[in-house]
Amino acid sequence: MAAIITNAFRKKIANDLLNEILNSVDSNEYYIGIGKSDAWDSSDTAATPIRSLREERLARSNLQSVKQVASDAASFVIPRYNWTSGTVFSGYDDNYTGIPTNSYYVLTENNDVYLCLQQGKDTEGNIVQSTVLPDYSAGADHVPAGIRDKTEAFKNTDGYVWKYMYSLSPTKASNFLSSGFMPVQFVEESAGDPAISSDLYKLYQAQVKEAAVSGQVLGIARTSGGTGYSSAPTVIIRGNGVNAAATATIYNGSVVKIEMNNESAALGSGYDYASVVFSGGSPTSPAVARAIIGPQQGIGYDPRSEMKATSLMITAKPNGAEGGDFIVDQDFRQISLFRNLEFKDSSAIYDLPTGMALKSLKMSASTGFVKDLLISGDSASAYIDYIDDSNNIFYHQNEKTGFGTFANNEVVTGAGGATGTIAAANGAIDSAGRGAPVDAFSGELIYVENRARILRSTSQTEDIKVVLTF
Repeated sequence: MAAIITNAFRKKIANDLLNEILNSVDSNEYYIGIGKSDAWDSSDTAATPIRSLREERLARSNLQSVKQVASDAASFVIPRYNWTSGTVFSGYDDNYTGIPTNSYYVLTENNDVYLCLQQGKDTEGNIVQSTVLPDYSAGADHVPAGIRDKTEAFKNTDGYVWKYMYSLSPTKASNFLSSGFMPVQFVEESAGDPAISSDLYKLYQAQVKEAAVSGQVLGIARTSGGTGYSSAPTVIIRGNGVNAAATATIYNGSVVKIEMNNESAALGSGYDYASVVFSGGSPTSPAVARAIIGPQQGIGYDPRSEMKATSLMITAKPNGAEGGDFIVDQDFRQISLFRNLEFKDSSAIYDLPTGMALKSLKMSASTGFVKDLLISGDSASAYIDYIDDSNNIFYHQNEKTGFGTFANNEVVTGAGGATGTIAAANGAIDSAGRGAPVDAFSGELIYVENRARILRSTSQTEDIKVVLTF
């Protein structure tokens, strides 16, 4: 039995998670964590993560610190495709199962996003390169009174037909634009809502949404050009909608391209289904084509649907020591995403902005201990992550060290003659102004990413971007 899950359902799952993060649904909290200061192996080559409970336990064991995901730190994203002159782009097609190699949407240098409704083709039906920048306005400054209506599709002189979708605000671009992904959103507000009247980025998208026309025939896909045409046939579009109209071009007796008569009225409206037939031209064998019908609510109503957005980007930007909860001059090799972590030794949801998940020892005296040193006692070993000015050692254990328990007054040693005596096997993890400790083995671990070593510094701010694809 063959079956699929539709893009609509995948989008719903992603949207439910997005709403939970952005709106704190049912008081759920999300956190991005970093960890694993010890090397992967002798060559420190990042291991490929495995979807198993053991892998989850190891990631929890390696956890150093977490930062709460802010209420504006998540967005739908899609693969990034820049418009570049001399590139061939695809036209929108309702038969795409994913994004084609030549994308049908682009991000311009002005951070505007356009959807391609029609490829440019010459009179012989050959696909041409896009050479004219998609731009609905007279300039690049998004003036509302531009030479084109931003809600209407338009045809450039290279034959490409484009539809403006939305623009990235500086904040959106900073938070969610990367080399591989770009943000996409759905504006809930209407264009007349006072809440967005001063936000041109939302206002323009709302205007495009409200101008969307349901059931348009956006193009005609040629299946076969036929043979023997003495003149161009008439294109007839049959269905339950109205006013869609297109024109065929022939070359050497075959239909080589079919274009909608214009970019607005000729797309028609109200089509749930449509078929294409050709009349006239006296062919030896007739051409075959199908109608490309837009989404139910119209192109521009919801860019997440038109652009097949089923991925979420969740971000965090740990800044230096973050009040002591993040370690500087130390490295990490794992990034994780958690839901509903708890305070250590408590069942309460951890609701502080940052937290540390390492265990700690209070030493009465020590000599030669340094970060990353493997220390051992009578029945336990651990990797040192950090040592503060009060002889508190913060450490983690994993399968390489075992999970033994240190004891009060135990002598621990390390390489190079390092030695010391434990004054308290459960040290004060909130020394140096740190927040309450996080229980790394609580909550749900949603995502684990293994990476090459990343070294942190006092002045450093990591821009961590986690992408979940459904």
